[in-house]
Parts: sequence; C-alpha cells; structure tokens
Amino acid sequence: MKHDEAGKKIKTLRKELERHNRLYYIEAKPEISDREYDRLMRELIDLEQAFPQLVTPDSPSQRVGGAPLEKFNTIEHKIPMLSLDNTYSRDELEEFAKRVQKGLGGEPFSYFVEEKIDGVSIALVYKDGLLSLGATRGDGRYGDDITENIKTLGSIPLRIPAPGSSFDGPVPALLEVRGEAYISKSQFEKINREKEKNAEELFANPRNACAGSLKLLDPKLVAARKLDALIHGLARFEGKNPPQSQSEAMAFLKALGFKVIPDAVKCRDMRDVFRVIDAIEKKRDKLQYEIDGVVVKVDSFEDQKTLGMTSKSPRWMIAYKYPAEQAETVLEDIKVQVGRTGVLTPVAHLKPVRLAGTTVSRASLHNQDEIERLDARIGDHVFIEKSGEIIPQVISVNLKKRQGDLPKFVFPKKCPICGEKAGKHADEVAIRCLNPLCPAQLKGALKHFAGREAMDIEGLGVVIIDQLVEKGLVKDLADLYNLKQKDIEDLERMGEKSAKNLIEGIEQSKKRPLQRLIFALGILDVGVHTAFILAEKFGSIEKIAKATAAELENIREIGPVTAESVERFFRQDTTKRILRKLKTAGVKMDLVEKIAGNHPLRGKTIVLTGTLEKMERSEAEALLRKFGAHPSGSVSKKTDIVVAGPGAGSKLAKAQELGITIWDEEKFFNAVSEKK
Repeated sequence: MKHDEAGKKIKTLRKELERHNRLYYIEAKPEISDREYDRLMRELIDLEQAFPQLVTPDSPSQRVGGAPLEKFNTIEHKIPMLSLDNTYSRDELEEFAKRVQKGLGGEPFSYFVEEKIDGVSIALVYKDGLLSLGATRGDGRYGDDITENIKTLGSIPLRIPAPGSSFDGPVPALLEVRGEAYISKSQFEKINREKEKNAEELFANPRNACAGSLKLLDPKLVAARKLDALIHGLARFEGKNPPQSQSEAMAFLKALGFKVIPDAVKCRDMRDVFRVIDAIEKKRDKLQYEIDGVVVKVDSFEDQKTLGMTSKSPRWMIAYKYPAEQAETVLEDIKVQVGRTGVLTPVAHLKPVRLAGTTVSRASLHNQDEIERLDARIGDHVFIEKSGEIIPQVISVNLKKRQGDLPKFVFPKKCPICGEKAGKHADEVAIRCLNPLCPAQLKGALKHFAGREAMDIEGLGVVIIDQLVEKGLVKDLADLYNLKQKDIEDLERMGEKSAKNLIEGIEQSKKRPLQRLIFALGILDVGVHTAFILAEKFGSIEKIAKATAAELENIREIGPVTAESVERFFRQDTTKRILRKLKTAGVKMDLVEKIAGNHPLRGKTIVLTGTLEKMERSEAEALLRKFGAHPSGSVSKKTDIVVAGPGAGSKLAKAQELGITIWDEEKFFNAVSEKK
C-alpha cells in the first residue's frame, strides 16, 4: 500500500473508531460488537506500524496502552484538588445554605447539584486541544502523572473538540478539567470473577478496583480493566469567553465531547436541592456506577471566589451522603463454610432481594456470637445492609414478623466438611475445625500458599487447586512439589504449555525468601509483617521451630497470642511432617532478605493511616521493612512517625494528641527513596 493510500485508510479508520467510541462510552448506544471493534483497531495499528510517520498523539491506537512504566512521576497541581466537607444530615445542609447566604451578603444565588461518583479523582490538562496530562489527586497538592493510563479510558477525549461533538467555537489554549474515574458495577463483577478464578484477593468494591487499576504501571493491564470517567469540574481556562458558572461549564464541556455527570441540575433554593437529592436516591440502584451521595455547589464562579476556601475544603461546596442501603428479606437458611484456617463461618442464604443495584441472595453472619446477638432464626424476616463491600451484612431481625416459635440455630460441633471435632483456641470468638488435614482447609491453605505475598506460584488458581485436591494429587502443601507435568496436563482446562508453565512456577517458588515461606505456611495470627520479624530474628525455619512461646514473646511486636500460635503450629506432628517433605523437595528454608544499609528509617516504628495514592499499603510496609523500619498497625508512645493520607481518622488524632511526628505521603516517599 502506498503512503497516500495508507493515509486515507488510516483517516477513515480513525474516524470510524472514534464514532464507535462515542456511541459506546458517551451515548451508550453501541452499534458493533467488541470483536468487530478490536478488528478495526488491529487494522489501524498494523497500518500505523507500517507507516510510523502517520501516527498522531490523538489516534485511537494510543488508547491500547504502550510499554510498561518504571514509575509514576510526581506533578504539582496548579490549582489544589481539595477534599470535600461531608454531611449525612439535611439540617447541616440547611446550615451550609445559611453560611453561604451570609458569606454572599444576602445576595441571591443558585446551586448546582450532581451525583457524587464513588470513584477516584483525576485531573486532565489539554494544551491547544491535545491531552497533555492526566493525574491523580494525590494529597491535593501533588499527584501522580498517569497520562498513559488515562489514555486507555475511551470516554476521555485525546483531543478536543472530540470527533462527533457539537462544539464549533474557539478551543481554549489551555483547559484543565476535574472528574472521577470509575469502574462500572458490571465490569467490577467481571474483574472479581476473574481474580477469584486466579486465586487472587478480590477487590472490596468498585472504587478500590479503580484505584488499584490506575496504580498499575502497565497501561495494557489498565486498558483491560475497561475504566470509565465522568467530568464534573473546570479548574483552569485560558481562552475566549470562559464559562461563568458551574452549569455553563458543564454545558461547555459536554459540547466539547466530555462525558459529564448526567444527573446534574441547577437549583434555585434548598427546597429544589432536596427534591434533586430524593430523585437521585430513588434511581440510585439503577445506575451503572456507584454513587454515595450528591454534591451541592454554589453555581456562580464569582460567588465561589467570594466565598473562598479553608485550608482543606471549599466553602462553596458540600457533599450530602446517603445512609447505607438496606433491604428486608427472608432468612431461608444458614450454611456454615470452612476457611483455610479452619474457621467455621455462618453465611445467611436469603430470599433474593434487590439491594444497591444488585440481586442479593447471601449475607454475612460473622460468627456464632453474632447469630446469638441477633437471635437470627431460619424463617425470620431480616434487614441487610450494604455499604460498598462485596457481601452485605445481616444487621437485625424484624421480630414483629416472626411467625410461630422458630427453632434457634444450633452451631455445629463438628466440621461440616470432614466431620471432625470443632472448637475454640484460647479466648477466640471463632470456632474452628481442629483437623489440620480437612479438605476445606487444604484448598484454602493451597490458595494462600500460592498467593502473591506468599510463594507467588503463578497459574495455581482456584480451579486447579480444586481438581488437585479432589483427585487426591495433593494431600498437603508439600505435595505440590511432587507434581509432574503429566499430572497437570490431565486436569480440565490445562494443556501442555499451561502445565509446563505451572511446573516451572512451582520450581521457582523453592527459592522464595524465608519470610514468604513463613507467611505461606498459614500460621494462625502470623501476617506478612510478623513473618518478616521471625525471619530476621531466627534466620531459618529450623530455629523458629525450636523456639518456645516465652522466647517468641520477648521479640518486639510479638505478643502472647501470636507466640502461642507459632509454638503450637511447629509442635504439631502434621507441621513437622510437611516441613520434612518441603526440605526434601528442595524448598529453601533459610534465605533471608538483607536489610538495606544504614537508612535513616532503620529501627523506627511507623504507622500508615488513611489512603496511600502511590502504592498499596502492603507494598509500602514491605518497603519499610526493607529499610529496617517497623510498620505498626496502632499508635502508641513507642510510635516514631505516623504517615497520614486522605481519610486518616482516629490514628491521626491520637498521634497529634501524643505529639508524634506526622508526615504526609509525599514526605514519606521522599524518605524511603533516599539512598543512604
């Protein structure tokens, strides 16, 4: 194909892809299948690779994700991204209105009300119409440059005005807009199904899924998550005829091709505001994205400027949050499940009911004590509540609707899986199966053993684990290392290549550091941090196995309960046998990761609280341990530093009360990046 011919074809393909993008993301009226869209995109990419001089920054091909990044660069927000004041009270909304009226000297004003998207705040900067920056909120002053990840969101224009938009005026030389990235409810469920299949930890809610996705360094992985975004604010405008109000700004941005919040309306007074709040709440369940309330803004930009802001939030804006959603249904049965540590967990099986936009048929009852506290009985009408988590909770029983003398639920004294005795350890609330060879525990133990923070065995997912246990190929953790490629090939959904990769993954896991092995063994009360402490203190599994509870309790951050759990675990004959088998199989039991040199944080006790924008908390804690610091979950007089991100609560307050040094996230990451 000649250059000119290729140019024409590329132009046609881009126009067609952008049209389908708009139909899918903005208008929700797709005309072609995902497969057909992918075929068009592949054709465009192939042509652009053949004629690289024809590639442009706003080509739809730029959305599929480039090479993985090494890290995110930090940017400073020219206009700070402040947090919002929140309220659950209509009386407090009235008080907000009075403060605004007083601040404006009694002059008339209007409100602008919109859905409060439960997502992740982002900032987008366009220079001469081209997307030049996409960034996270961070701490409000500094955020991460996630432009490559932002480009994967089909609803965000790479150039404005977007193809197919209605805008025909001059494009501002510089435009900065603010919005919320999110994952739709249906996409969230799809992602969690995939994570469950791969034996990965599930996301708690769509917001966590979105935040975790935007932190990925590989844009291709972000593209696969299919994030979306809604725009709700105008931060900077350099050009002719700027909008004079929030309502004008939203109409302007919509005309440019941005996907703005659909249920947004200008209101004359607080009565209008309340009507909008009620209307949005009624259709909340039907929305394709999560909201947790509404945002009420003063409409006029001039009035906003007059009202100003505090150090934390604007005085002209407030969020009204809806209470946690509840529903009433019938408790049809109580089933007891068995987890990897043997805990017997009661799950309520319910008459299906709509709650928070989904059909709910199960809810958590936590434990035996909770069932007794609620006096929950099969056949009762119960109230369930959902506040963003995966499984709703049973919160109360409607005793007025109890019919007859329903029998109390009797918690099993034997494991429902293996039939062996169930009981409690010490003063625990939880009841456990006391048989360490219980099949239910084994499946959970294998899933934990193969996890990312444990032995990190890629490809060993739930489906494979179920088959290995049910076919008798694996009867304890150590049996994994006796598997042959042929054993794996004979399993459902496995072929020669998959089997070979899994065997290689199992072989590679033999050389994991000691703290990973300790954590992987699934010792009760031993998390990632405690495993690191044990590895650093003893240096080998053999030495830990010989330690008494008294010796363990003398170690900093190991209390009597954990010490007793560790001693009990290594005294069990089952444990001794498994450790012998692991050693025979060639699993290293004394590889200790060395702590970085004389770092300033070495020996410091550090508490992380609130939300970290740059990495998962587990990653930050691992980094601290690498430098010889001690991550802790509670604030005390022994705490040296508290790192407080957005949403920090009681831990921050206690640190302030005790006069402990407080860092923001930026100072924390500057400290851990120092090479000393």
